[in-house]
Amino acid sequence: MTHAGRCLCRSVRYEFDGEPGWVGYCHCDSCRRTTSSPTTVFMEVSQARFRWKSDPPAIYENTPGARRYFCKTCGSPMAFEADWYPGVIHLYPVSLEDPSMARPVEHVHAEERLPWFDVDDSLPRTAGFGGTGQKDQSPE
Repeated sequence: MTHAGRCLCRSVRYEFDGEPGWVGYCHCDSCRRTTSSPTTVFMEVSQARFRWKSDPPAIYENTPGARRYFCKTCGSPMAFEADWYPGVIHLYPVSLEDPSMARPVEHVHAEERLPWFDVDDSLPRTAGFGGTGQKDQSPE
């Protein structure tokens, strides 16, 4: 099955085949500042199954080896990619045409959670990167 997503203004579009890998909430400071929200959700997709269907988005490299993609027209954050996650791209499930298909399995960087915000669920809360399956624990 092919899944499609887009930014707010529809200038940036993408699609990928199959199901995402890991899906989870991130509470780190960098992700909060990128989205101006108390947490964000990412889904991991193999780069081999992913493609931009429009002009590629703009890129901001906030940390050496870490790239954040966003729409240069409307500013929507679109993806996160890092050298320490080879072969995958992390997308925001809420940019999907059907965001309900991607369900988080854990909270990562839980130690950075804002004290006034919590998600009322029973998912594991993990310090650092958690269960993303990566060996290198470099910061986002």
